[in-house]
Amino acid sequence: MQLVPAGLDHWMLNDLVSSSSVVGRVGTVCVAVRGGDLPGEVRVVLEGLPHYFLAYARQPIARDARVLVINNRGSRQLDVEPWAHHDFGAAEVTGPDERF
Repeated sequence: MQLVPAGLDHWMLNDLVSSSSVVGRVGTVCVAVRGGDLPGEVRVVLEGLPHYFLAYARQPIARDARVLVINNRGSRQLDVEPWAHHDFGAAEVTGPDERF
């Protein structure tokens, strides 16, 4: 099974992914974001695949916190803010196998 379309090498595919719109997506902090000019790392799932970005925020954000992407700086760098995920009883409605 070929994951990279014919004619595209790894670097070209990476450019396509990084230029896709991640603004408005929710991700998870992998390495704590220290706030200000000190980045952390977030994981954002795009088209079913996890992608990792440097992340900047105004305030520190702890590891494993959910974040909302508010700006794409380019070069795999994002601006994020904390995102509160509210379940609202969705597990009972959607069933145990479906998760947000």
